[in-house]
Amino acid sequence: MVQKTTVDSEESSTDIPKAQNSVIDFEARAGANSPGLDEKDIETANDDIGNVTQAGVQNIEAVSMTWTTWSLIIAYIGIFLISFTTSLESQVVMSLSIFATSSFNNHSLISTVLVVQSVVMAVIKAPMAKTADVFGRLEAFTISIILAIIGGATMAISSDVQTYAAAQIFYAAGSTGLQILQQVFIADTTNLLNRALWSSLPQIPFLITVWIGAPIGDKILKTTTWRWGYGIWCIILPVVFLPLALSLLLNNRKAKKAGLTTPSPLKKLGPIATVKTLWNDLDIGGMILLSAAFALILIPLTIASKASNGWASPDIIAMIILGVICLISFPVWESVKKLAPHPLIPLGLLKSRTFCAGCGIGFFYFMAFFLSVQPYFYSYLLVVQDLSIPAAGHVTQVFSFTATVSSVIISFFIKYTKYYKPYITAGALIYLMGIGLMFHYRRENSSIAQIIGTQIAVGIGGGMLNVPAQLAVQASVPSHQNVAVATAVYLTCVEMGGAVGSAIAGVIWGQDIPKKLSKYSSTIDSKAVYNSINNALAYPMGTPERIAINRAYQETMQKLLIVALCVSAPIVVLSLVIKNAKLDAGEDKVKGRVIGGTVEKRKEPALV
Repeated sequence: MVQKTTVDSEESSTDIPKAQNSVIDFEARAGANSPGLDEKDIETANDDIGNVTQAGVQNIEAVSMTWTTWSLIIAYIGIFLISFTTSLESQVVMSLSIFATSSFNNHSLISTVLVVQSVVMAVIKAPMAKTADVFGRLEAFTISIILAIIGGATMAISSDVQTYAAAQIFYAAGSTGLQILQQVFIADTTNLLNRALWSSLPQIPFLITVWIGAPIGDKILKTTTWRWGYGIWCIILPVVFLPLALSLLLNNRKAKKAGLTTPSPLKKLGPIATVKTLWNDLDIGGMILLSAAFALILIPLTIASKASNGWASPDIIAMIILGVICLISFPVWESVKKLAPHPLIPLGLLKSRTFCAGCGIGFFYFMAFFLSVQPYFYSYLLVVQDLSIPAAGHVTQVFSFTATVSSVIISFFIKYTKYYKPYITAGALIYLMGIGLMFHYRRENSSIAQIIGTQIAVGIGGGMLNVPAQLAVQASVPSHQNVAVATAVYLTCVEMGGAVGSAIAGVIWGQDIPKKLSKYSSTIDSKAVYNSINNALAYPMGTPERIAINRAYQETMQKLLIVALCVSAPIVVLSLVIKNAKLDAGEDKVKGRVIGGTVEKRKEPALV
């Protein structure tokens, strides 16, 4: 809906106000106070975090001053095209990954690959948000597209599992970069009251892609190889990026001509000064410590069971100890202004209970997800329930479909009730109930309708948790400079939870499946069945071997769901800690044209 706004100056682009001392003067705000913080919180947070607005943030604020209705619409069309493409890509490659790892005779390595992917996704979000704050949104989007293309192309031509796993680093960095940047862009261009609704936009494609992704993956496997399932996106992704890229580029030029943009300070610096400035602005030291901590702690959790001495292996112990040291060192580094003048994660954010509780919800939400719906539920459906590849894919994607519908509906409720806490608490309870139902109907004789019902319940709860919790985190920060990093920290906690959940799932699966296969049958090659799902499916249903395999899968899935139930319980407690803030009682923390806001002193329509 477009509404006309009466203002003081003319509509001509030549009348766009000039920036004074690199500060944008005009803001679209809904009120005086931040809904996630009281006045004391804001004062404390400003002291701890600082009010320095980096060049990338200033530039997007300048671009926001030049948005027209159509340029913003084109930008959002670009966001939708990117989200649709990445959504379809994820659905297709999800059904291909087990066949890719199995082609290297390492089906069990799927957990390790997922952990590597999750670690990269967890690590890259904050650096990518920082890159967007320092260099700009367009530059960060471009870097993400390039990384995704490199990763996809490398996986397509990989000749061994090591190359495939290494390619996941680039692929995960690019795809998660696009994920965080879409949410950052939406936060840049919406007010708080409308943000939950528009933050659901990247999820809407799942309503379609969850049903067509698995059949497309199956068709690829039948007509060619799994390699093309990765390679085709290297062609499609750059094309769908064009609308957003052109919209940002053209409006950036318009803002530059109007004198609104901030010139890069790097242009006047020498090589040494440039390196020093980038080191400080990007907080490279913090990036290294955080990345090392996550990698050194999480990856050993899945490879320990494969090590010669297991958990007693010196390499495993050394990696975990070094990881803990890096994790402890990270907040120390971030708190010293001489070491981190522009910290990767400002520690002042941790003084907001809403911020901390929201991030905690994201962590446990995804941790439980990777212990229940992913990564082994798909294998369980193929083996124990004897579903076809498309059918198993459809069942596992019921969660994504239901969660998307749920999040969109809840976003409308948030928009018109102006509160988010009640929906988070209700979502936490439904999510816990859904996982409980998964545990109850884990049996081999459960009907497909019962299994689908569990996924619907889990999906409804998940949809009521994710977007509202992210909104709560964004609403709790004191300024626009912190919106991107707050979003990144929340999504980092989500991915970190997924990495921990996937690691625990890998440990349980890696220890229990081989033992139970050997226990229940002496005629099958337990190692071969464990390493390749195709070997498990080779035994017909009803044979003694298949009965033993099904029992091993079923009992292992039971243990995974028990752990998932345990880690879902804290979500309910954390939902009660979040402040029940009213969204239209605070400022939006963004400047310029926003969806649902206005631009002062300019005669242009405002989107609502």
